[in-house]
Amino acid sequence: MLDINLIREKTDLVRQSMLSRQMDPAPVEQVLSLDTERRQILSQSETLKAERNRVSKEIARSKDAAERTAKIDAMRQVGDQIAALDERLHRVETDLQEAVSIIPNIPYENVPVGKDEHDNIVVRTVGEPKQFDFTPRPHWELGPNLDIINFDQGVKITGSRFYVLKGAGARLQRALIAFMLDLHIRQGYIEEYPPFMVRGETLFASGQLPKFQDNLYKDHEEDLWMVPTAEVPLTGLHMGDVLEEADLPTRYTAYTACFRREKMSAGRDVRGIKRGHQFDKVEMYIYCKPEDSAREHDKMLADAAQTCAELGLTYRIVQQSTGDLSFASHITYDLEVWAAGCEEWLEVSSVSNVGEFQARRANIKYRPAEGGRPRFVHTLNGSGLGLPRTLIAVLENNQTADGTITIPEVLRPWMGGITEITPV
Repeated sequence: MLDINLIREKTDLVRQSMLSRQMDPAPVEQVLSLDTERRQILSQSETLKAERNRVSKEIARSKDAAERTAKIDAMRQVGDQIAALDERLHRVETDLQEAVSIIPNIPYENVPVGKDEHDNIVVRTVGEPKQFDFTPRPHWELGPNLDIINFDQGVKITGSRFYVLKGAGARLQRALIAFMLDLHIRQGYIEEYPPFMVRGETLFASGQLPKFQDNLYKDHEEDLWMVPTAEVPLTGLHMGDVLEEADLPTRYTAYTACFRREKMSAGRDVRGIKRGHQFDKVEMYIYCKPEDSAREHDKMLADAAQTCAELGLTYRIVQQSTGDLSFASHITYDLEVWAAGCEEWLEVSSVSNVGEFQARRANIKYRPAEGGRPRFVHTLNGSGLGLPRTLIAVLENNQTADGTITIPEVLRPWMGGITEITPV
């Protein structure tokens, strides 16, 4: 959430940032109008309260009973006016909070301006796509032939965009998760195993509510929501907390299943297991001091890149344009891996610096070592990595002509002696 003072004092900056995101800046005007109304109500209320305090002292000093009675009656009317203003103030402050909550974060100056993902910029590519002396097959052919992905059972159990991983396929997915978590622990992250359901206030704190309400799964009897990403509960870990400066940066990693009600139409983009309503992901999350967030962003990006490199995947780093930037982010870099079978770059991570945007919504601060008032922390998040797209790349880039999959060396400690998956 943006600071109301920033919106008030740098209105043109906030308005322009929304335009650069291809968004209507009308909410900015609504915020300013509500903020003006709020301050007017406060001024009126404070004037009446001052008058009541003054007259109350006069009543206490007065020896004339009639005069006291008249002033007491007058102050009852003032009290009613104050009560009405307080009620009006509550409504306006609620509306103001809602209006501010839908204004996105401000992109950094070095974020390229663009309409959408087509205006993203490839920063660098690491490695070359693997060359085959045969036509590599996509995972939606490899999986069934190896008897490790069953699409029909997923549809039968739940419906469209669900699938079942079986045998060595399920084990390979688990191996990827374990490998990623262990690697991030070595990189300096603390592993957490958070709930897969959170309260609405936790989603608000992370910036998911109210904007993305239609994309979330909700328990209709309780205020519980399925997590769309582990970023949400990792934000919730310290809601309302004041951290010590000596404990920063604090870095977390976590595995969760993720649930999203994505609207998907038939076509190449949704074939196989690339997009679904449920998927696994390993997340990285950092709390740090404001002056350290740029350095921590570089670290997180390097940590995600190392994950791709150790899996032997060709990858590229892509900077998001303003039109593709997420709601909470100042700046985001995507990591995309090459998948030889479907012949495309698949996004497996988005590494974002969101500044104090989430911390302000969640009221997360730190206490400076030298003293003074607590300050908002900065938070950063990134996938490390997302599945199943990483699984797709591992399968398609490690296939042989007969459809056998060679298990990458780094995953074999979790594969129970399995070094390859062969067709049935």
